[in-house]
Amino acid sequence: MAGSAEGLAIEVLGLQKVYVQGGLRRRNRSQHVALGGIDLRVEPGELFGLLGPNGAGKTTTVKILTTLLLPSAGSARVLGLDVVRSTRELRRRIGFVFGGERGLYWRLSGLDNLRYFADLYLVPPDVSRRRIPELLEMLGLKGREGDRVEHYSRGMKQRLHLARGLLNDPQVLFLDEPTLGIDPVGARELRTLIRRLVKEGKTVFLTTHYMLEADEVCDRIAVLKRGQVVAEGSPSSIKREVEGGGIVEFEVDGLSDELAARLRALSGVASLVLEERELTQLVSIHCSQPAEVLGSLSSTLQGLNFRRAAVRQPTLEDAYVRLVAE
Repeated sequence: MAGSAEGLAIEVLGLQKVYVQGGLRRRNRSQHVALGGIDLRVEPGELFGLLGPNGAGKTTTVKILTTLLLPSAGSARVLGLDVVRSTRELRRRIGFVFGGERGLYWRLSGLDNLRYFADLYLVPPDVSRRRIPELLEMLGLKGREGDRVEHYSRGMKQRLHLARGLLNDPQVLFLDEPTLGIDPVGARELRTLIRRLVKEGKTVFLTTHYMLEADEVCDRIAVLKRGQVVAEGSPSSIKREVEGGGIVEFEVDGLSDELAARLRALSGVASLVLEERELTQLVSIHCSQPAEVLGSLSSTLQGLNFRRAAVRQPTLEDAYVRLVAE
């Protein structure tokens, strides 16, 4: 496998993307910074996750790394190849799958879709004749390859997307929200397939909104916030960023802003997250002394009805929420 001097599968240095918005006149233009100069390093055979809220720059990063978008500044190399100067050579050695249902021809069968994209990607006919049946078997589409894609379930369409991304047997596979909108069973099956690809030696670069997914499958993750990397490491190391205490969690009805502020002001409280549910509110308080905070709830909430109060250990989701909310 070709690589950079350090043998990296992906190397990103000071990567920036700035969009210019507005009219033809300079004074009417404005700039939107999608990426503010990020650094990333991904080892060969690693499953790397990029997390962040909507608009953080995840898809922009993937589009630059897959040669679909030009950066404004900085550099990016995949398999040692510059994404700007070595576009044609790089495209032959990578695959990419974007979440959602677009990108397939619904009136064609799954088999015809794969044959079409194999021709489009210049996969030699003798290779595609062998590769397509292997992918249909591996991705659980065998027996349905003759059906029109419009009759596929959402999970089947996403597996067909994955088959399309693997047609050229890429060394690096980019997956942008691959389980978006898929039911839990289908998402679990897809995660199993992704781990299998990594075990077979492929490097996978994954973006996702689902913390359980990132915690379960990723070797390392980076968290983006407003175009900047705010944390990077293994899921366990990211979780340690919120250690030094615990999470006090309880349900309550009608928590006012004033009472929420009083909870935030308690000694040792680092953050408070309020989740509005249909009939109640779920409050999660990260703090250094959870037992003391738990004991202070009755007096702080001034008789407000709360229930199911308990202390638990921080999860990756807790770490993520704290990182992107700060």
